[in-house]
Amino acid sequence: MSVIVKVLPAAARYLFDQPLQITVKGLSPLQDVTLTASLKDETGHLFQSSAYYRADQKGELDLSCCPALGGSYNGVEPMGLFWSMSTSKQFRRLLKKNVQNPLCVDIDVHDSHGSCSQLLTKFSHERWFMKEGLTRTPVREGRIRATLFLPPGDGPFPGVIDLYGAIGGLVEYRACLIANHGFATMALAYFDYEDLPPTLELMELEYFEEAVQYLQSHPKVKRHGIGVIGISKGADLSLSMASFLPEVKAAISISGCITPTICPLQYKGLIIHPLGYRTEGLIQTESGAFDTAEVFNDVKDPKYQHHIIPMEKAQGSFLFLAGDDDRSIPAVENVEEAIKLLQKHGKVNYEYHIYPGAGHLIEPPYFPLCRAAWNKLAGRVILWGGETKSQYMAQEDSWKSILNFLQKHLNSVNNVRSHL
Repeated sequence: MSVIVKVLPAAARYLFDQPLQITVKGLSPLQDVTLTASLKDETGHLFQSSAYYRADQKGELDLSCCPALGGSYNGVEPMGLFWSMSTSKQFRRLLKKNVQNPLCVDIDVHDSHGSCSQLLTKFSHERWFMKEGLTRTPVREGRIRATLFLPPGDGPFPGVIDLYGAIGGLVEYRACLIANHGFATMALAYFDYEDLPPTLELMELEYFEEAVQYLQSHPKVKRHGIGVIGISKGADLSLSMASFLPEVKAAISISGCITPTICPLQYKGLIIHPLGYRTEGLIQTESGAFDTAEVFNDVKDPKYQHHIIPMEKAQGSFLFLAGDDDRSIPAVENVEEAIKLLQKHGKVNYEYHIYPGAGHLIEPPYFPLCRAAWNKLAGRVILWGGETKSQYMAQEDSWKSILNFLQKHLNSVNNVRSHL
């Protein structure tokens, strides 16, 4: 019997956030094997993982119940081959720019645990970002520069705006993954894209208000309220939108500050200045990346209270997500201060999750950990933090929380079909 790899559940198109059951059959009883997974990103950089296993008495291997004996991870980890991937190129982050094409993961099975082991079989698996029937439409209305993802069907669907951080440009992969679960999701660019400003000098909230109004007026979008999700710089923008724009009913902050960061925020004549920073807090690590967690001024200091976004004015609800190993900003401290502010004003419109061992870049499930990467605005490599397994656990749990929160507060008539 030849060695074969099978993936369950059977599907015509597997989505990137979908967990799998991986099995290997046709091995000898109790045979030692090494499984490796590899993919190349869109620039050709290789990400890889490997794990050692022993087949059962029938010569079969089921990653959902068989423990890894070593390698990139240990123990029973059904998706370990995916989330434990790393790259030999330092400071490399896995990004997906063209969401209309999949990432291809090759799973190889080798005899024994040695470096010169024989290849027994190879299996190629495509990980898609858009499910069948999901539509992708560029949006160029007024000042808006965005992409709208719509689920199949007539709708109307609850609307969500997705904001990434200081990476700039138009980042689409999280937006279309959210849209796969029944939301009309718009990935919104706000700098360094087409005719938008190349850098962050002033954030005019009117631009984001225009995006909210556009999405809410779409015939396939529910009109009673919009959700916003943001990470890093996008997180303080999502908090600002919820605080000033009554149409925003659900705001998600991932690894964010409760003050504007990098540049001032302006809305109808009101300006909220960024918290500011202390250059003496900048620490260069042995890897060459810079730890910036101690750079920002103390948000708890009374003299900076006028920098805090007035979240108590929000008519919607908040979800705060942060890791306690965030080396970019004091994310946990910001969550704690946000809760204090809301409680001070008698508010109960919030949920929060603090993830032990997780860093700044809390991505959708199964993205490999990126501990540090080049930051264009900072002009240097920034340390993001995080430990591999802790980051995976945070990403899987936060994804469930995000989808459930949006479902709850945007009142979708379609059930969130989470695979998790």
